[in-house]
Amino acid sequence: MYGRMVQLPSHSRPSLALRFANSLDWVFLVLILGLAAVLLPATSVSAKSGGPFTITETGQNYDSLQSAVNAIGDQRGTISIAAGTYRQCAVQTAGVVIYTAAEYGTVTFDRTACEGKATLVLRGLGAEVRGITFSNVSVPDGNGAGIRLEKGALNVAHARFQDSQQGILTGNDPTGRIYITRSTFTGLGTCENSAGCAHSLYIGNYGELTVRESRFERGRGGHYVKARSANVVIEDNSFDDAAGSATNYMIDLPAGSRGVIASNWFIQGRDKENYSAFIALGAETVLHSSDGLAVRNNEARFVPGLRRSSVFLADWTGSRVAMSGNSLASGLTDYERR
Repeated sequence: MYGRMVQLPSHSRPSLALRFANSLDWVFLVLILGLAAVLLPATSVSAKSGGPFTITETGQNYDSLQSAVNAIGDQRGTISIAAGTYRQCAVQTAGVVIYTAAEYGTVTFDRTACEGKATLVLRGLGAEVRGITFSNVSVPDGNGAGIRLEKGALNVAHARFQDSQQGILTGNDPTGRIYITRSTFTGLGTCENSAGCAHSLYIGNYGELTVRESRFERGRGGHYVKARSANVVIEDNSFDDAAGSATNYMIDLPAGSRGVIASNWFIQGRDKENYSAFIALGAETVLHSSDGLAVRNNEARFVPGLRRSSVFLADWTGSRVAMSGNSLASGLTDYERR
């Protein structure tokens, strides 16, 4: 069953810069990219004066986001985006690109997906997204997302994902890292397509996932967070299912995970496809050990006036999970082995 474990070490909070920027491998990467800038010819992309997409390092402006991404190529660069609503998308295949709103909250990418996938399709070395809204993204297979991460590291800060099939969808990268902070996921998810359910945040077999100080609300199907990551840190978030429709778990870790789920606020709504648990652990093929997963100091409730029975954490793995300090509403069992 489960019991008290030795408290895991606390996790430091990285800055909004890429988490991998502080690591030795990033230093090596910077050296390689700097050398490439000297040895390789410049990418041939014509700049447009006055365009809304500006490469900060060069001051060059472009009319399309894809042209700015192409200009950075396999190097490192920052694209500053002027205020506005854009029907554009981009595919990044190399380098490290920072996509940032010149003023947070004033940039929206609406109703456009590249490759039938997402507004941003990322398969370079790494990317960071700051202060941008992704809205109304849908594609025929039901997996339309604001961001489709296929490989590499990703940081997301002060972003908003709304009224789409998915917010962020990733492939598998067991050595990759994802860090999300101070972002909102609203009106996302669906189980109405042949590809299966879409979720607000759907992370594949990535090495590390961190989600902090973010809000999940008004889900339209699927789970709010589904992640097959080996290690997770999910802290200080709110999961507000009060206006959700046909939703499932708040957090689903179907392959097993270590790490910490702490200091989150959960409220379960009335309209559920599955209300049997708030958090699910190991409900599918288990890829990772969950021994030592710490679930602590969370608050979980039902919407006012709703009386039902549910489980805070349902565990299919039988791992040594450390549950402590959780404040649960009447009708909620803290742990159940399934």
